[in-house]
This record gives sequence, structure tokens and C-alpha cells, in this order.
Amino acid sequence: MSRSPSSSDYPQCSYGSTSLPSGSFWGKQTAGVRTTTLAFQLHMLKTTGRYDAFKLKWHPSYDDPPTHWPVPNHLFWDSDVAKWIEGAVYSLAVSEDAAVENAVEELVDMIRGAQQEDGYLNIHFTVVAPEQRWTNVRDLHEMYNAGHLIEAAIAHHNHFGNRRLLDPIVKYVDHIDRKFGPEDGKLHGYPGHPEIELALLRLYGITRDEKHLRLAKYFLIERGNLTGQDGKHFYDWEMKQRGDRENEVPRYYPEKGSYWYQQALTPITQQQTIEGHSVRAMYLYTAVADLVRLDSTLSEEYQVALKRLWRNMVEQKMYETGGIGAVKQWEGFGIDYLLPQATDEGGCYAETCASIGIMMMAERMLAIDPDGDYADAMELALYNTILGSKSLDGKAFTYVNQLASCPNDPSKRDEWFECACCPPNVTRLFATLGGYIWSWREQSPDRIEVTVHLHTAATLRIPTSHGEVVLEQITNYPWDGKVSYRVTAPTEVTVVIKSRIPKWTTIPEKQPYPVVGRKYILEGASEFEVNFDLTPRFVRPHPFTGRDTIAVARGPVVYCVEDADHSWVDDHFKTTYLDPVVSLVEENHTDASTGEAFVRIKSPGGGALLDVDGTMQRTKDTFKERKDLVFVPFYFRGNRGGKGMLRVGLRRLAE
Repeated sequence: MSRSPSSSDYPQCSYGSTSLPSGSFWGKQTAGVRTTTLAFQLHMLKTTGRYDAFKLKWHPSYDDPPTHWPVPNHLFWDSDVAKWIEGAVYSLAVSEDAAVENAVEELVDMIRGAQQEDGYLNIHFTVVAPEQRWTNVRDLHEMYNAGHLIEAAIAHHNHFGNRRLLDPIVKYVDHIDRKFGPEDGKLHGYPGHPEIELALLRLYGITRDEKHLRLAKYFLIERGNLTGQDGKHFYDWEMKQRGDRENEVPRYYPEKGSYWYQQALTPITQQQTIEGHSVRAMYLYTAVADLVRLDSTLSEEYQVALKRLWRNMVEQKMYETGGIGAVKQWEGFGIDYLLPQATDEGGCYAETCASIGIMMMAERMLAIDPDGDYADAMELALYNTILGSKSLDGKAFTYVNQLASCPNDPSKRDEWFECACCPPNVTRLFATLGGYIWSWREQSPDRIEVTVHLHTAATLRIPTSHGEVVLEQITNYPWDGKVSYRVTAPTEVTVVIKSRIPKWTTIPEKQPYPVVGRKYILEGASEFEVNFDLTPRFVRPHPFTGRDTIAVARGPVVYCVEDADHSWVDDHFKTTYLDPVVSLVEENHTDASTGEAFVRIKSPGGGALLDVDGTMQRTKDTFKERKDLVFVPFYFRGNRGGKGMLRVGLRRLAE
């Protein structure tokens, strides 16, 4: 039995109920996306050829050899445009912008004009290789692009109230449904890059068409079926249909049959550890979590698998910064505890989209299980990897977010990328951030329960049959641990607030309010105040990582050292050790070059420089001198020029 959802069940819709004060931490960040980043990314879409691509004219880049065979470099252009449309529409709901709105509508016109008579809608397979439609769903991203078009169409429909984009996209979904499914005569396949599954579930929330739920469910349940098509794994079957050479494999496969890369080596319920491409994993399991929420007939094994895979990720495969994915070749997970900090130390990828995926999966998991651990991971990824993926001026971005630099991979951002999935993904996340801050439910017409996942200055407005409920968070978090709540509600309505207590803080012995499941339970008054201890702390990776390092953190913010504050460094801090005995000193700081205000942390004399003489076998370490160290937030890195030298975890000086 399927649950009848509302489109407001998703943060991409519920964000409209939350406003962020203009001068607050996230108010400034999201305003920058609206005023600068959207226009800059629109400029990049136009100058790279993406903006006009739905006109279905030839572009010179279509002749370029693929950087990652067999994927053409332009294959994601559909999704780049779709994600920008989505982020733009969310932003228009907050602030009008005629230029952005005109661009959205022009793009919608071009997308409508690009649709084929049978409903098919894809740039590459219409202009470049129409004969190859649906011949390589493992690698060639037709359904990934379709998924992002679906999400853009939902956003457009919700904001403008028309079906100009929704109707052609639903027609495209009808085409896909005619092509794929369990029935005889259909392909028994599923996308190599998950995305359409979560999009179809959101579409179901709009259309109430059981076909959309059924197709999403089929893609998820069929995944990893070893005998799905004519007794073969679907990817093996379609490979034979294409006539691929026996041992020819994609560049990102270490060996033939590496279907764990797509989380398709076995069915989802049988997957014991999280493997493969990290973004694909997050999008896939986000969809599974949403299906668990919607479909009460689904086996309990799916929720068990989700929790098992989540634990494996956060306990054995996640970086201190909330980044995931250590291996560059397949942009994803390595073996348990393989978490090196830099390319020349064994890897570190930590793609921006993967951390956005953590937030997506965590939010869906919270919808079926209100465990604060999901919100902890969401907060960690948001304040560090995701926030740091965009420059302060909103015009440069990261694709990877390594915890340490090296000569071949210095710390830097770029205006754009050949595969530009990350920049517009950041835009659409920031535009909907209000939907991740809290969730609420009406327990009865007279009782509203609000669960706070993220602490930040924000105002939530909830309509009820008795009138509007208004909940304010008043805080300077993450720099100040005091969070005040102010409730304004009709006298007939009781509001219960469940305020998450982060794992990194301590619960005082004399608790100011009842605590249930690491949440303060606040009710019976109009104002409340909670305080979280933001004393700087040292963070160490699991000993099985083989990294005897320590990093500095304060609240949800992880810190790093940069050469901009240490003119003497010339080796990417490889020989800089940190003495944990030396006290950490906090100071409120405003950076002169950027105007960014934050809490800076110093360790006076806490750095010890190792004397390295080239000897491979050493009986003891000797140190040349002591240095003062300055730690700045990881998100702040790379905004002040310098030599691109960075490190989060420094080698630990023996106590």
C-alpha cells in the first residue's frame, strides 16, 4: 500500500516556509547565491555552449574525444541546465530577478522544442548519436539527465503554477515507462547513475500517478538482479547487444564486471558495505529511503540495509570534514578506513556533490527515523565540504575537497568544469536550505511538533486551522553556542520543539529541559534557550586509518592551516606536527581581504617542524624548531590567494 504524499514533504518545497534573516550566517550565504552565483553560472552556461544546446545545433565540443571513456564530455549538459533552472526557480520564490526569470523561460522554450514526437528528450542522443538511444544505460546517463529534468519541471510547476515544463517531462517519463519495466518486451534495466528514482518519487507527489511510483520502485528493486534480462545481469546483456570487446571496460572500472561502482553488483538488500561512486550511492539510497517512507508494502530488509550502509559510511568511510570518497579513479569509496588526506598520500576525493548527497540521504532517513545521527552528518557536511565548495564571492567552485594539498593538487577553486555537476548543485541546495533546518508534523489540530535538525537563525511559519504558528531560532551559531527559541501561536495550539543536541557537545548534568534521544524537549512556554559548548577540540581519525593525525574543530566547523597564515611553509605542512598539550586560543576575527568574520583559533608554539634528512629507517624523530599555528575554518580556505598549501589533520606530536 502506497502512502499518498504531499509535494511539501520534500525540502525542495518546504523551504518556502522558512526565512533566513539577511544578516545571519546562512542568510548572507544564500543571498550571495541569489545576487551573484546564479548570474555567474548563467554566464558560464552561455559561454560554454550549454545554454543553447537544446536548440539541437552542432557544437564543436561534440567532436572532442572523451576524457573518461566511454562518456562524451558534453553528456551531462542536459542536467547542468536542469539543475540551474531548479536553483533559479527556488531563488525566484525568495527574490524577483527579471534576467533570471527570462533565462528560465527561454530555456523552457528550448527544452519543449527539443522533444521528439515519441517523447524522447536528450541532447546527445538527438544531435550526436540518435542510433544509440538506450543502448548503454550503464554508462551514458540518459536517465540521470531525465531525473534532473523532472526535478526542474517540478520546481517550475510549483513556482509558476503552469505545466509548460511539467507536461513535456511527464511525456518523457511516459516514453521511459514504455521502454523499461518487468513486462515482456521491455528492457529489464535501470540507470547506471541513480537520480531518476528519487525524481520519480517526487513527481508522484505532484501527479499522484501510480505509474511514477511503480517505475521508481521497479528501478530500485530490479537493481543488481543477476538474471534480470534473458538470464543475465542487465549490464552484461546490453554489453553483448552492443558488441563490446570482451575485456573492454570503462576508464573508471578497475576490472571487468565492477558493477559495485554503480551499486549494482547485488540487489540493494544484500549489499553489506557502501561501495563505488559516492554520488551515485547517495542518490540511490536517498531514493530507497523515500520509497521506504512511501510504500508500506516494501520489505523491512530495505530499511535494515539503509541503516547498515549508512553506519558503514559514517563510521568507516567518512572524512573529518563530512567528505566521502577516497579514490579518484572511480570518484568513490575505498576499503574500510581508507581515508588518506591528499593525492600524494594515497588519495582523497570528497566530491562536493557527494556531500550534498549526504544531506539528501540524511534528510530522507530522518523522515523515517528521527535519529539525530543523521542530522549530525548533515550538519558536518554542510558547514565544511559543501560550504567550502563555493568561494566567498560566489564565482569559483571546488569539485574535489581534499583535506591536504600537494604539488600536483594544490588547494584551489575553478570557475567551471568539463563535468560541471557541482556548481549548480550547490546553488539548488543553498536555495532550499530552509527545508533542511527542521521538520514538523501536526499531531492533531491543536498540537504541532517541530524537530530542529540544524541550528541557525531562521523563522518557520506553519499554517493551522486556528491560525499561523511562528517559530524563531535566534542565534549567532556556529560562532556562538546560545540558541534561543521564540514561539508565537494561537492559544488553542500547543507547540512542542525537539531541539537536537549535537554529538560533539556535552549535556550538562543539570539539564535545563527534559532530554529524550539526544533532543531537548521544549514545550509549555513561548521562549526557550539552549546552550551548546563550543570549546575547541582535537579530532582524531579512527586508528585503523593508519593516520596518526589530529585536527582542530569547534562546534560543527572543522579547521585547517593554510600557507596564507604561515609564510614559512614550503612542503604543504607535511613536516608540521601539532602538539596537543599546547592550549588552543580562540579569537573573533574579521579577515581584511574578504571581510569574512569568524572565530580564528591559534596554537602558540604548538607547531613542531620535523627534521627530515632523507633516511628511510629512523630510530627517533627530531624537530628543528617550534612555530605558532593559526587555524581557520576549512570552508574559508582558498579565498586569500597564496601558494595553495593546506592541511586539516596535522601529524600528532607524541604527548
